[in-house]
Amino acid sequence: MTRPLPRGGTFLLACVAGTAIANNYAIQPALTAVAADLGVPLSVIGLVPTTALAGCMAGFALLLPLTDHIAPHRLVAVQLTALAAALTLAASATGAAVLLAAYLLIGAAAGVAAQAGNIAGRHAPPGRRGRGVATVAAGMSAGILLSRMAGGALTDAIGWRRMLLVFAGLALLGALAAATLLPRQRPHSSRGYLATLASLPPLLRSQPQLRRAVAAGGLWYFAFNLVWVALALALAQPPHSLGPAAIGLYSLAGLLGFAVLPLTGRIADRYTPRTLIAAGLLAAVAGVALLATGLGSPPVTALGLALFDAGCFAAQAANQSRVIALDPERSGSLSSVYLVLYFTVGAVGTALAAPLLHALGWQGTALVALAALVLAAVPGTGGGAALEAGDRAVGVSSGRAS
Repeated sequence: MTRPLPRGGTFLLACVAGTAIANNYAIQPALTAVAADLGVPLSVIGLVPTTALAGCMAGFALLLPLTDHIAPHRLVAVQLTALAAALTLAASATGAAVLLAAYLLIGAAAGVAAQAGNIAGRHAPPGRRGRGVATVAAGMSAGILLSRMAGGALTDAIGWRRMLLVFAGLALLGALAAATLLPRQRPHSSRGYLATLASLPPLLRSQPQLRRAVAAGGLWYFAFNLVWVALALALAQPPHSLGPAAIGLYSLAGLLGFAVLPLTGRIADRYTPRTLIAAGLLAAVAGVALLATGLGSPPVTALGLALFDAGCFAAQAANQSRVIALDPERSGSLSSVYLVLYFTVGAVGTALAAPLLHALGWQGTALVALAALVLAAVPGTGGGAALEAGDRAVGVSSGRAS
């Protein structure tokens, strides 16, 4: 039987998730300073965020399944130590090649944020899985939302190299806490690590609920990235012509999404994931509808973004909780497949933002995002069917747990 997390364990995992995933974004405000310091073109240093994302995807694919094989205290501690080492390497880089290699490792190690959510769901007491996953998701969201602000402020105060060392220190503190507090129970697995990796692609064939969860989650993450990237481009152009700082302030609207996540976890445990996902998608649709009216009113835009972010964050927390519930003993493998495809579909939204904005304008782009959200929720589609099939899986899992 899986032992529950100790008191404060879920909060520790939330902190680990937030401080780890922040390393994929904290360097972004300092890219100009990094390029000047290393004496290389900004276009080259601009590859750092892409390299970090590539590393993160590799971490989801290759390292997340380790949660099915290695005890949490050891897995999280080792991966955070590797993250600290990679950050130290980046801080000492004297050229772009070393920096990019370091950020490939940083992105992979930062994937411990997804491992933290998986561990919280697997080791949650019966009836509290949604709350555990949502709490870690809140920490992860806070790390993403606040990372650029923290990275920029630290760079201004102590320079980009020391900023990276500060984050390395946080990773080492997290490693020490994880080694001390997280469960030492090794997951029971009937197959080896390489066999687990080989089993990942067939999971999509053997788990129809997983396919439907990927379809639903992919659609709203496509919409999420499409809206945020197109928004930044639209606000930078006439008639708005806002600067980077002013555009960045709109990201604070996403704090509502962060704030509602603990509440959504309690709702998911009390009701069904289907109910929470439907409510989240309804809020996201309302937010995009407000955004589609135009960007001329900052209060309306901020309200639309707040509803949109809150809805997407709530739906994602419930969906990921449901993926874990399909088979808690293989939750690392299931989450690996889910997150790799989830981020892949989201990357399509990022890539299409500029072409759609050019072809359709802001309102047309917002309507494309609106259509993706509606498709995710409509019964009978790949996304809507996930709401029904996934709830049946959660019911079976809850029955086993009790």
